Amino acid sequence: MENNKKQHPIISKIIALKDSLLGKINARKERKKELTEHEESEPKRTFWVQIRLIPIWLRIILIALLLVLVSIIGLQIGYSYIGDGDTKDVLKKETWTHIMDIINGKE
Repeated sequence: MENNKKQHPIISKIIALKDSLLGKINARKERKKELTEHEESEPKRTFWVQIRLIPIWLRIILIALLLVLVSIIGLQIGYSYIGDGDTKDVLKKETWTHIMDIINGKE
């Protein structure tokens, strides 16, 4: 917009800012283009690959075993300390048939 008329100073600053931003955008596009060309010519090197210390299938088995172990410990604590029974009785079949009989109303 080169006219012989004088422009307002704010307008000239806005035009200068617009031109500088357009220059930065164009420079950024050129750098991005150069980077993509450089990446296409040279394959990417992998320096570090994550290896799992414990495989997923082993994690699932460990969690299942821990769940069973914690359940048994909880049953023993609940049956012996809270219910005043013997700690080893919680693992006997007779105890559970007796409990199921009480639940089902047979006793």
